[in-house]
Amino acid sequence: MIKINIYTIQKTTKNDYDILVKKFILMCSKYAKVSIYNIFDKNIAKSHIINELTAKKSYTIAYLPYLKNVNIALDVKGKQIDSFKFYELLENHSEINFFIGGAYGFEEKFLKKCTNVISLSTLTMSHKIVNLVLFEQIFRALSIKNNHPYHK
Repeated sequence: MIKINIYTIQKTTKNDYDILVKKFILMCSKYAKVSIYNIFDKNIAKSHIINELTAKKSYTIAYLPYLKNVNIALDVKGKQIDSFKFYELLENHSEINFFIGGAYGFEEKFLKKCTNVISLSTLTMSHKIVNLVLFEQIFRALSIKNNHPYHK
């Protein structure tokens, strides 16, 4: 069973999006172990006050310990792909890590350490929306892989 980890730079909150994310985690659980980790600490909070470059560096520092196996960064500068190409990213891997950038995106240094850099859209979205879109695409990809009718 594939393991999919989603790392995000956001403050932990309780909202209606969480209910939908939990629903997608449950739906995915038949095919994969999917987990989400909110990586937001006092260093990231402080860095936002200083400047964009400092914030980006704080994201890199926070995410570096989680880089292992296959690493996919979600970044506006990434390649836009369709659902079938997204499915291909998951193929033949036992563990995949997705990284969602903070408010200022990623440092180039971090992006170069990732296996792939993709964009879900050229639009800027809140973390809540990105999480939901990412989870939906993960479930769609798992459906394609397992011939589940959801994708059709």
